[in-house]
Amino acid sequence: MFTSLRSRLWLSYAMVITIALSIVTLVLMLFLIRNPFLSRQVQQRLKDAESSVLANADRFVARPDALEQIKQTYDVRLVLFDSKRNLVFDTNPNDPRIPFPRRNVLSRASQLARDDQGQFWLYTFKRLSADRILVVAAPRPRVPAVNIFADALLLPLIEGGLIALALSLILAYAISRWVADPLQKVVSAARAYPSQEMRPVSPSGPHEVQDLTRAFNSMIERVESSQRSQRDFVANVSHELKTPLTSIQGFAQAILDETADTPEARRQAVQIIYDESGRMHRMALDLLDLARLEAGTADLKMSAVDVMVLLQNIVEKFTPQAQRTGIRLQLEVPPDLPMLPGDGDRLAQVFTNLVDNALKFTPAGGEVRLSATKAGAGIEVSITDTGVGVPNAALPRLFDRFYQVDVSRAGGKAHGAGLGLAIVREILDAHNGKISVRSELGHGTTFVIHLPLATHYRTP
Repeated sequence: MFTSLRSRLWLSYAMVITIALSIVTLVLMLFLIRNPFLSRQVQQRLKDAESSVLANADRFVARPDALEQIKQTYDVRLVLFDSKRNLVFDTNPNDPRIPFPRRNVLSRASQLARDDQGQFWLYTFKRLSADRILVVAAPRPRVPAVNIFADALLLPLIEGGLIALALSLILAYAISRWVADPLQKVVSAARAYPSQEMRPVSPSGPHEVQDLTRAFNSMIERVESSQRSQRDFVANVSHELKTPLTSIQGFAQAILDETADTPEARRQAVQIIYDESGRMHRMALDLLDLARLEAGTADLKMSAVDVMVLLQNIVEKFTPQAQRTGIRLQLEVPPDLPMLPGDGDRLAQVFTNLVDNALKFTPAGGEVRLSATKAGAGIEVSITDTGVGVPNAALPRLFDRFYQVDVSRAGGKAHGAGLGLAIVREILDAHNGKISVRSELGHGTTFVIHLPLATHYRTP
């Protein structure tokens, strides 16, 4: 019956409310049984009687029987003990014996004692002389609390309790709905997923439930983004493979059908088949490389890397290409850069890819500049070009697999399959590094790479 969260919350609140009302009833009954108001009246009589005796202490020490008058006046029992705790006089000799008073540790106005028959007495005591101790006592007031409770309080308490219980249960139901309904929405949304009409669940209820709802919405967004990436990946791979496969199949068919009937035509067909198969091979290697990097299974050979030497090698490699296209390729590296922990070949792959892109998208007469500097606990490398730049809308997706900016920025010719920057990002992630990009159309693009330094490496 109580299997849902809402019903269990309601039952829990109902039990708590019932227990609270029961405790209130019990406390009220104990209050009536003890009746502190009547006890205070008795304590006052004890004090008054004690004061009257102390005012004429010598007289009562000499004539203990004179205490009878105090007894009649204040309706109390007066008992005298000697210093050895022996009973000297008792105004109620026929009543059960009251024990010698204990020390008033808590300094209370009166204390509670039990006589030989188990009856409770309220008492105070004072020393009248060196050999006489006065005890003033009176029976502890007893009230038929059950009768009072049943006659005067039972009906109002039942009525008030039922009203309080009804209101509390209504409030408990509202609170349980407030907590459980948002959770039920999340459950329903989870069961309905995936659905074309899937919408984010509106956060409501307590802060914790709202945090859960936001986390659920964020999870759904990540799942959908991952699914979109997978769909895009399959579509892009299919598209990238379709073009070379079509060329290979077409020219292979031309050779088989002897359509390419001249040595020059056959040589051209074979060259195209070779080039397209090489393109497919490179893409397959890039995909395999990217998959290993994303899975964290790539074999990184970590060692101390001299960043200045690494960047100099990159510049020397691309200098002929830059000279052919009329682009200035510059390097700015301070001589005191510390050694960097990393895989030298992988880092060279990063800078090679970025410099290659910068040269491809920079027109003749432009400039590509590499610079490096120590920044905090790491090294920062910048690759800046004066090319046509990247649109702001394309910057968030620049490192996605197979994503290519409008080919018009490369003169209408696309380069590669759009895997280079994705591999760059994964390599840097494997080195705990970061990459950022800023660009402005017509004013070039800058890639900034930050790589952390190892504490055990020192400046050479």
